[in-house]
Amino acid sequence: QVRLAESGGGFVQPGGSLKLSCVASADTRGSAMAWYRQAPDKPRSLVARIASNDNTYYVDSVKGRFTISRDHNKNTMYLQMNDLDPDDTALYYCHLRIRLNDFWGQGTQVTVSS
Repeated sequence: QVRLAESGGGFVQPGGSLKLSCVASADTRGSAMAWYRQAPDKPRSLVARIASNDNTYYVDSVKGRFTISRDHNKNTMYLQMNDLDPDDTALYYCHLRIRLNDFWGQGTQVTVSS
């Protein structure tokens, strides 16, 4: 069983920054990873994705503000979030797909409020 552990969430004022981390218990080289988020009463949705070759994809609402990256040697993925907005408030989940098996972390809460 692969375990994913997110960290770095918290409370921040609008315009602030946070950096999320996701550490996997398995070798993530060769696998795509992604960040999803789920706001109250909304479905879980993709935020950003990073391929095994480090190609990245962002949803329009976070382009230019969020940066996804990974450290292959540490089996760790990051999400640098800048210029945060109250609409970014959500539980952020790490996702990993290995050989068609999907793994999720428990989530880390991000709250943006004045």
